[in-house]
Amino acid sequence: MGGTNSLAIGTNRALYIGELPATGWHRHASAVLLIGLSGRFAVHLAGGVVNSCHSVLIDAGIDHVFDPCGERVALMYLEPDSPEARSLRRRFREIGPVIWDPAVRPVSRSSFGSYLGSFDLPSLLRHPCPEPAFLDPRVENSLRYLRLSHGGPADRQDTAAAVQLSASRFNHLFRTETGVSFRSYRIWSQVRRAMLGLAPRINLTEAALHGDFSDSSHFSRTFRKTFGMTPSTVLKPLKALTVI
Repeated sequence: MGGTNSLAIGTNRALYIGELPATGWHRHASAVLLIGLSGRFAVHLAGGVVNSCHSVLIDAGIDHVFDPCGERVALMYLEPDSPEARSLRRRFREIGPVIWDPAVRPVSRSSFGSYLGSFDLPSLLRHPCPEPAFLDPRVENSLRYLRLSHGGPADRQDTAAAVQLSASRFNHLFRTETGVSFRSYRIWSQVRRAMLGLAPRINLTEAALHGDFSDSSHFSRTFRKTFGMTPSTVLKPLKALTVI
């Protein structure tokens, strides 16, 4: 797992490993698995709930504060159409949107690092993963389109029309299937595209343009709302950024 900060971004998943400061309040448009690689960390939820744990699964759309407490951590983001996220949908429905200490403890650094790097969720979790849930193909297609589209943020009306639904019906279906609104995921996908634009060198202005943001300030504000931190805090210390 090493001692450097690294980020790997795939088609429908991403993995950050390293050290981070405590975040502000924020919510993701994808499910996330947080793992303490060297000890416990803290998560704050609405209503004054605070829990100290070694790992946690948080569903999309859940407001939280993540405090690594000085520990080295792994953050695995799973897009709604990934097999892993579709599997977790069943788990979230059964247990709730936050699942405490679901991961096995790191015993062998090499094997645990391999599980993380390959997004091997069944090997990382203490309990068997359910079969992946069905995702409506109209929503699945729109997710792919949002992640890949350029020339400005995708319009909800046009996206709904492309799958032969009214805008209101499409937004309802999208939220039911993913746990977040179309607008929230559209912003998330913009930030994701911007981060892809960081390779091969870290340049926030170039990243902002790659994500169709008007400028680096717009990107920074949106990034902070999305992750509870400024992009420079997370991205400048990166020693490795890989597109997989």
